[in-house]
Amino acid sequence: MPDGLQNKVIFQQVAELLQNARQQVLRTINSTMTITYFEIGRIIVEEEQNGKDRAEYGKRLLKDLSQQLTKEFGKGFSIRNLEFIRKFYLTYSNSESLTRILEIQKTQSVTAEFKAEKTKSLISFFKLTWTHYIFLMRIDDEKERRFYEIESEKNNWSVRELKRQYDTALYTRLAFSRDKEGVLELSQRGQIIEKPKDIIKDPYILEFLGLPELNQYSESQLEEEIINKLEHFLLELGHGFTFVGRQQRITFDDKHFRIDLVFYNRILKSFVLIDLKIGELKHQDLGQMQMYVNYYDREMRLEDENKTIGIVLCQNKSEAVVKYTLPENNEQIFASKYKTVLPSVEVLKELLENK
Repeated sequence: MPDGLQNKVIFQQVAELLQNARQQVLRTINSTMTITYFEIGRIIVEEEQNGKDRAEYGKRLLKDLSQQLTKEFGKGFSIRNLEFIRKFYLTYSNSESLTRILEIQKTQSVTAEFKAEKTKSLISFFKLTWTHYIFLMRIDDEKERRFYEIESEKNNWSVRELKRQYDTALYTRLAFSRDKEGVLELSQRGQIIEKPKDIIKDPYILEFLGLPELNQYSESQLEEEIINKLEHFLLELGHGFTFVGRQQRITFDDKHFRIDLVFYNRILKSFVLIDLKIGELKHQDLGQMQMYVNYYDREMRLEDENKTIGIVLCQNKSEAVVKYTLPENNEQIFASKYKTVLPSVEVLKELLENK
């Protein structure tokens, strides 16, 4: 191997080690600070509970503590931040994953061995940054909050991405089509993909495209904007999607057809074909997608891959058209609405209830 190429390979190996080390240091710092805030919150809450006039005593405690910590450690310990830290402990101390070890602490002496066990448990539970938890504390429903925690850690969401997924009601959209056991699973394991239906959302929220809600754009413009914001679109699609191509041509009997967007889902090991439709969904649209799916299954799919999935994204659809066009045992073709502006909670709820 030439010296120049050898040096480049060595540099890449060393650079990768350094990058991994930096990321590990950052994760350790984030984890340590989060655990420290949790413990500070515990001390504050336990001291408040010992106060005679809890509300008044609590205010005075936070004010005095803020002044002393700021003098000793500098910025970061304002009364508002201490209120967040206090709320952080109150929010998470009742979590089933932490309750057992916290209860043990009340009934036995705090040994070095116990401290180590406790720290290990907290590290395994608090895997996100403090900024993530500040946002997550706004979510009152514990099941919903836990879902976003799991998904943030699993997908390495930034706080901005987490906020976007929450604002577009990802949990609600996924939970609506599930029974009680399915909703519980979301809160315990996050989104688990085992069959085609698991990757489908209805509606899809495409507010990042910057398009108006009315029919003032063409299907080609919609497709172009999706390609321009492909990273955002992949985030909205969810787990395991990779982009294959746009306007993929298939030909038979001297006739040419083009599929708007082709993706591959690595988890399901399936091609995912997407057709974009402006306006109302027609039965011909579903029939066309069925043809595309059949073609991919017979001509493109490998032996170790699963059946192709087809999604028609439309502005409006009749559930009756979908029901009577597709076979009863359909597990491959789906029709979902899309919204190009972020709907209000009320509008989103109405969309889901009218499915």
